[in-house]
Amino acid sequence: MKLSDFDFELPADRIALRPAEPRDSARLLVVDPGAQAPLTDARLPALVERLRPGDILVVNNTRVIPAALSGTRKRGEAIASISVNLLERRSADTWSAFAKPLKRLKVDEEIVFQAEGADASHPLRCQVRARNDDATVDLVFDRSGPALDAALAAVGSMPLPPYIAGKRAPDRRDFDDYQTMFAQKSGAVAAPTAGLHFTDGLVRALADKGVETAEITLHVGAGTFLPVKSDHVEDHVMHSEFGEIGADVAERLNRARAAGGRVVAIGTTSLRLLESAARQDGSIAPFVGDTDIFIKPGYRFRAVDMLMTNFHLPRSTLFMLVCAFAGTDLMKAAYAHAIARDYRFYSYGDASLLYLDRSVQ
Repeated sequence: MKLSDFDFELPADRIALRPAEPRDSARLLVVDPGAQAPLTDARLPALVERLRPGDILVVNNTRVIPAALSGTRKRGEAIASISVNLLERRSADTWSAFAKPLKRLKVDEEIVFQAEGADASHPLRCQVRARNDDATVDLVFDRSGPALDAALAAVGSMPLPPYIAGKRAPDRRDFDDYQTMFAQKSGAVAAPTAGLHFTDGLVRALADKGVETAEITLHVGAGTFLPVKSDHVEDHVMHSEFGEIGADVAERLNRARAAGGRVVAIGTTSLRLLESAARQDGSIAPFVGDTDIFIKPGYRFRAVDMLMTNFHLPRSTLFMLVCAFAGTDLMKAAYAHAIARDYRFYSYGDASLLYLDRSVQ
């Protein structure tokens, strides 16, 4: 497959810079390959109508940390501004990160981060332990564990995706907007954005319908925004992310499916983790560890029946995933439909509800 097979043109004004208010007022494009009219325009509350008693939603309960940092590096009398985006925690005091401009950093140099209004004598500090071949650095901080988490909360900003951060600066509102109602376990540096659409009222309406909700954890990494650089899709190397599915959750999912319920993944992060944990017979095993699963057309889904997800970037692994799920031709038509009807795209944008294309499974 060629990367160009997954390209499309998106007008810049379709990129949402703020979420819908209230969250569950966003639009929902229903994509059903088995329907006579496979594309249906709706709103988020239509999710209640589309699901059946016994279905089970699977949401990602990861919590986004304030992973975007601005600091300074001093070399003699020369002071340079350094921007850091944390990527993955290596240990209690060590993170891998992107740093810009990277050329201004050497191994063993120190970066200092000062919170606004904070005691200047106790800034957060880190040392560059290594510069890696993938243009990342390993940073060792001067505190660890909960103390480091508290310091990051004081000095950091929410790590908005480049297509938003390039148009406006993160602000205090993003601390709420870029976090789902399910967020519990800190560790993500990007939000599982399909979950941003949920409210207490929508979850209650689903529960009243007889739809269960189950929580799993995938700490979303910044690699989700990295472009695919290989002309041939098969040559792309996926980033890895840490995920966890508890034994009790796996049992609930298997029991629901055995009773005829459908597993509905809320977001590509939930789907990727479920498929990583799926056995050959489609049952879900408990899971703790990293996954770098790459789902593209030709993949045979084992664990998931429906997927709710936002609209993704052209030429991205996530657009490839939705093409694998509902069919490439139909998803290209769905995106053209969404663009023509002014749907809002990407992290703060509208959503789609996809039915699995069982004709190719």
